Amino acid sequence: MLRSFLGAMALFLTATSVHAQDWPSKPITLLMGFPAGSGVDVVARMLQPSLETSLGQRLVIDYKPGAGGNVASEAVAHARPDGYTFLLGTAATHGVNPALYPRLAFDVEADFTPISTLVDVSNVLTINPEVIDVASVKDFITKVKAAPGKYNYASTGNGTGTHLAFAEFVHRAGLDMVHIPYKGGPDAIQAVLKGDVCCIFNQVQTVLQQARAGKVRLLGVTTKKRVAAIPDVPTIDEAGVPGYESYTWFAIFGPKGLDRAIAEKMNQAIKVALDDPETRKKLAELGNTPRYETLDQFKATVKADRAKWAEVVKQVGAKVD
Repeated sequence: MLRSFLGAMALFLTATSVHAQDWPSKPITLLMGFPAGSGVDVVARMLQPSLETSLGQRLVIDYKPGAGGNVASEAVAHARPDGYTFLLGTAATHGVNPALYPRLAFDVEADFTPISTLVDVSNVLTINPEVIDVASVKDFITKVKAAPGKYNYASTGNGTGTHLAFAEFVHRAGLDMVHIPYKGGPDAIQAVLKGDVCCIFNQVQTVLQQARAGKVRLLGVTTKKRVAAIPDVPTIDEAGVPGYESYTWFAIFGPKGLDRAIAEKMNQAIKVALDDPETRKKLAELGNTPRYETLDQFKATVKADRAKWAEVVKQVGAKVD
């Protein structure tokens, strides 16, 4: 019986090894929990040609927006770990959401195979100068403090990265402001442009065009370092709120149980894409910072960020309607 068991195990391991060597032999699906044209989508499309070249197969992006990315995440968490279904995830889907949604149908650590981060994404304090005419973060804080409860800020939805970034800023700066959540980035930006709200923390790449047209003003970025696309805009930390830092990352995950060899192949394809000078330049021009991590490094990042965002959610009292 022992001999039969060992023989069966040997056959299984051989089959697994052959499968990993042959992978991929057909198109790969990348599920995305956000709409086409979103910041996450822009990055995925930018990396898609290089990934397809490295892997020798088409990369099909399948949009499944809903519940802050949870719809797509759940689909991948329960997918077959055969190397043909991956997730475009973010610090929100795998850091923020576990703290906001107590009854998720999956575990963001146990039910996924972290592959690699793609980019770090900074938000930027973006104001409509016709609503609040200030030129710096310090001036913004002074003006808002002088009128408690007067100014409303937008977000792309309750519990999103834009909401938590602003909520933490309000908390640290001791401000009294009203949060107005919108159904996604386009609606939130339009609210700022129309003057329905004074401001928003949003991804740099989503407000660059309006800033260059003079429709909005950029006061400070949420990362520890300045963003190459807008080098004259200071960080929030250096501009008036010491110690403040808030950013998100975009990344790729596989389902749990994914063969290590397949995960390594996908990880290396990402590294090749992010090492390309032209790709790095294009990402930087949109305000993104390329960030590659090994499988083990990214696994540690997910664990650490889950704990970090849980503390932020608790601190600011964020809730999902």
